Amino acid sequence: MDYLLELLLVFNKELSQTQLLKPKYTTHIVPNNLATKEKKARFLYLMVPPTQNVYKELMQRYKRVAKDIKDAKKSDEIEALKKEYNATSDEDLLARLKPHPVSIALAQAAMESSWATSRFFNEANNAFGIWSSNPKQKRIAAGEQRNGKVTIWLRKFDTIDDSIRAYYELMSKGKAYAKLRKLRLESDDPYTITQGLDKYSEIGQAYIDEINNVIHHNNFTKYDKED
Repeated sequence: MDYLLELLLVFNKELSQTQLLKPKYTTHIVPNNLATKEKKARFLYLMVPPTQNVYKELMQRYKRVAKDIKDAKKSDEIEALKKEYNATSDEDLLARLKPHPVSIALAQAAMESSWATSRFFNEANNAFGIWSSNPKQKRIAAGEQRNGKVTIWLRKFDTIDDSIRAYYELMSKGKAYAKLRKLRLESDDPYTITQGLDKYSEIGQAYIDEINNVIHHNNFTKYDKED
């Protein structure tokens, strides 16, 4: 009896350890009847770690390049980045390379993915509703056609990290986000930087107000602190 009891205890311990290793939530499964509190908890579980990781990755590159520029150090990396980002000057390059705070990215992801419950998030790891015009890209079709004729395609990513990198790249290269790039180079305040998102949505200032509300009401700025 003691032997059987010992086996049972070992089995239960191993089972508990296995359960701990299982992810609490996954991108491809949305639990049924999610209450608002749990929906937000799932979103944070899935989005905060990769967003912070990508931000750190981009910030490290920005700081390295900024130091080289300050020291008047010419490098192949700087020239390659200027070409890649179509930067017209050192300052323009730095504006394109500096990532905006995590809080802004989280707020936009929350809005664009309906707190990580949208079909695009769950089927394509697309946290920001990023469109695709390139048939060679991995992508999925939207549920409806634009103007009833043209199919809208959204990019499909292998991981959430890839989606976040593509989002930051879009903001760094898109002509519509020149104002945002200028603001994030001059300031680290998310509520100042969001004023450059007027071209991200057709509703303009109303979109900015909504992003700011999401940041404020969910205390997203706590995720902006760098280690």
